[in-house]
Parts: sequence; structure tokens; C-alpha cells
Amino acid sequence: MKKLKRLLSIVLTSAMVFSVAACGGQTKAEDDGLIHVGIINNDPNESGYRAANDKSLKEMFTEANGYKADFAYSLKNDEQIAAAQKFITDGVDYLLLSAADTAGWDTVLKDAQKAGTKVILFDRTIDADPSLYEASIVSDMDKEGQQAVDWLKSQNLSEYNIIHIQGVMGSAAQRGRSGALDAEAQTSGWNIVAQQTGEWSADNAQQIVQSVIDAKTPFNVIYAENDDMAKGAVAALDKAGITHGVDGEVLIVGFDCNKWALTELLNKNWNYDGQCNPFQASYIDDIIKKLEAGETISEKTIIMDEKGFDATTITQEDVDKYGI
Repeated sequence: MKKLKRLLSIVLTSAMVFSVAACGGQTKAEDDGLIHVGIINNDPNESGYRAANDKSLKEMFTEANGYKADFAYSLKNDEQIAAAQKFITDGVDYLLLSAADTAGWDTVLKDAQKAGTKVILFDRTIDADPSLYEASIVSDMDKEGQQAVDWLKSQNLSEYNIIHIQGVMGSAAQRGRSGALDAEAQTSGWNIVAQQTGEWSADNAQQIVQSVIDAKTPFNVIYAENDDMAKGAVAALDKAGITHGVDGEVLIVGFDCNKWALTELLNKNWNYDGQCNPFQASYIDDIIKKLEAGETISEKTIIMDEKGFDATTITQEDVDKYGI
């Protein structure tokens, strides 16, 4: 009788397993042996930096490297959060996140933790308890902003009348790069003649600068929070016949170090460009391998090494080595 009951139990258990498989249930281990990652990023068309960042991720997270990767893109936090919830529901092993906004992620990260989905941040920080993610591979946006502002202060201009073109509001890049300038302007009495988001767009930046020119408001510095917006700002200056760069009427500050932007520095058309390193993919791969091997991540936050470049000292070697 006991043998009969045991046999019946085995048959029923086998039937339940078959039922789950037939209904589309699939454990993470059954995913063809691949590590499934859901990657949430900003729109690759946002900037040259983002295009390089997306390309690097796509080159790393391939089946040949042991991954199954799904990508979602948005510049809006609510859309990114919805994509994250879907990835968690789909049962991804890892959620890789470059957040559009620093706030609002607690609930989805807690959901990921409950589901056994490990979260790794890249490019940008978020306002969340570090226990909710495995690691963070990011740029120090506050440091980027401070380096640029320190350089600007070192120029010892007789007066500072600044057009400040901001990135997408609330993003880590915007907060870091804006925060440093706002603080110095208050301390040193710099005049911010215009402060408006260009949302990383060259066209928007051109319109902002054009409106200041049309209003005949004096300015001698453009602080643009990415290269594309600096490019748009310069287009407005060129249209108005206003000189810029080394020995020009207006100092140009940009960020990201696209190769074409560093070439503008080399040609002395711009004055300063702050580096933002887009190549986090290899760091993420290394962390995932360690986690898969059961190792402890000793360094929770990895800060990318970055610098700033001055038009008076930059070389072709710098352009070739650091341009993205």
C-alpha cells in the first residue's frame, strides 16, 4: 500500500511539472543556459554619449557571451518603471538600469528583490537604499560639474554672464552639472542670464540661445550640459556672427567628450569639455560573473575615471584616446 501511494505521488508531481511547462512556465535555469538581462536605458538618439553607451552594451550582452538581452528605452521615468515591471514579470535574472530620474524607484526595486531579480545600476545613480541593488557603475556627476565650474572660475573673467542650458530635469547628470554651477554662481555672484532645459537637444539649445540674443541680453559664457546642446548653442552664435572659443567673445563649456566635440576644442572653437565615460558594459559583465559564481561584491559603487579638457592644452592624442 505504501509503495502504491509513493508511486501515485510521483505520478502526480510529474503531471504538475508538465502542466506548468505546458502553460508557458519557465524557470530562469531553463532559459537555454543563458543569463537573461533586461536593460533599461535612455534613448540612444539622445546624444553621442548615449549612442556609444548603447552600442557598448549591445556588443557585450550577446548570446555568444552567454546572455539573452532585452532592451527598453525612454527618457521618461514612468515609462522606464513600467518597462522594469515587465522585465521583472518576465523573469529576467538581472535588471540593468540607467534611470531617467533619480526618484521613484523604491517600489519597483523592492518588487525585483522579491522576484529574485538582481539590479545593477549603470551610468546614473538613483535615490534608493543601496540594499535594493547589487552594484552601481556610474559617473560622478557632481564631480563632473565641479571640475567644469572650477575650470570656469580659473578663467578669472571680469564678469560672468552665463547662459545655462540644462539637461533633462531630475536626471543625475543634470543635477550634478547644474548643482555645481548654481552653488558657485551664488557664492561668487555670477549672473545666470538664462537657465532652461534643452533636454539634451541641439535644436532646443539653439532656440534658447537665440532667444537670449534676440532679447539683446549680454552674455559671455555658455554652460551646456552635453555636447549636443553646446553644438546647438554655437549654431545660434554663428548665425548671429558672435565669436566663441579661445580668444572669442563667448566661452563654450560642454560635456561628454564626443570625438567631434573634442575636435572643436582642438580647433579652439570651444573652450572646455568634461568627460563622461559611457563604457560600463565590461564592468557590469564582471560583476554578473562574480555574482553567478557566488562571490561577494566588495565594491558596491564603482566610479568611472573621468577628466576635463581645455582647448589650450588638448592634443590630437587626447582626441583619439578619449573621444567617443
